[in-house]
Amino acid sequence: MRMDHVSYACEADGLLATTERIANALGVEAVKGGVHPRFGTRNMIIPLTDHHYLEVVEVLDHPASGKAPFGQAVRARSAAGGGWMGWCVEVDDLAPFEQRLGRQAVPGNRKFPDGRELVWKQIGILGLIADPQVPYMLKWEGDPSLHPSNAYPGTVRMSRLTIAGSAERVTEWLGEPVERPLEDVAVEWVSPKGTPGIMSVTFETADGAVTI
Repeated sequence: MRMDHVSYACEADGLLATTERIANALGVEAVKGGVHPRFGTRNMIIPLTDHHYLEVVEVLDHPASGKAPFGQAVRARSAAGGGWMGWCVEVDDLAPFEQRLGRQAVPGNRKFPDGRELVWKQIGILGLIADPQVPYMLKWEGDPSLHPSNAYPGTVRMSRLTIAGSAERVTEWLGEPVERPLEDVAVEWVSPKGTPGIMSVTFETADGAVTI
């Protein structure tokens, strides 16, 4: 299990404008992700170092967005003004989480213009909706070279998450100490004064630390 990526729901001016603000703040360029047909969403990607990435995601006017929990989560966060929606860990085996949560992981995919296809399975979005401090879990399938962090060589490192919540709660959710998947990313836990979840993410850039 390891940290994989962080998700940012687009703000009122849409995917491209939101992504441009974040990319400019980090001094990099984003790359086009694509449509997630099973979820009714689309994204833009900012590759990071250490096999991490940042996705900015937007809900679409698509039937799947009202049915899929991921589409529902993006819609709700964007309707609240946008911002950090959640974080994701990559696992080798989703079966223990399926057994614990009592449901099956759902498949996800998006196609590249050249016909290649990025495929994965994920679980835990309902938990994230109920308690946004907890991550969702993902298992990548298919060609590992298509991982979004490989879109171009990352020059920005994710160094810190500030999460309103508790390490104990997230450890319980993951079934192992939260420090393990986050061993290369520091975490500052703060007591939630409202809804728990990611408050900010700090990145190390060519111009120094940037917190978003």
